[in-house]
Amino acid sequence: QVQLRESGGGLVQPGESLRLSCAASGNFFRINRMAWYRQIEGKKRELVAHSGRDGTTNYPYRLRGRVTISGDYGKSTVSLQLNNVEPEDSAIYYCYVQIRESEARAVVADYWGQGTQVTVSS
Repeated sequence: QVQLRESGGGLVQPGESLRLSCAASGNFFRINRMAWYRQIEGKKRELVAHSGRDGTTNYPYRLRGRVTISGDYGKSTVSLQLNNVEPEDSAIYYCYVQIRESEARAVVADYWGQGTQVTVSS
């Protein structure tokens, strides 16, 4: 089993920066990739940022220039920074990791954090 502990979030003023962190713990061989998603009430969960173990990062076009993901695969942590936040960024933000269960078998599994509420408001 893998546990994800998210921190950060809460109330953020418009124009400020949002910082979220997530730490993975448990029994696994390694993390293959990490990401942040968000879900706005009444809408589908959407990708905010993605980090691959090979060092690649991917961001949705609409967020490029404002968002940065930093994955530390040695420490099993991932952080997110979203700059110049807007009320439309208010959502529940979820940490995601894909792990490889063992060195011997290429079996992967997906895990989600419980989510952290972010509200952008003055």
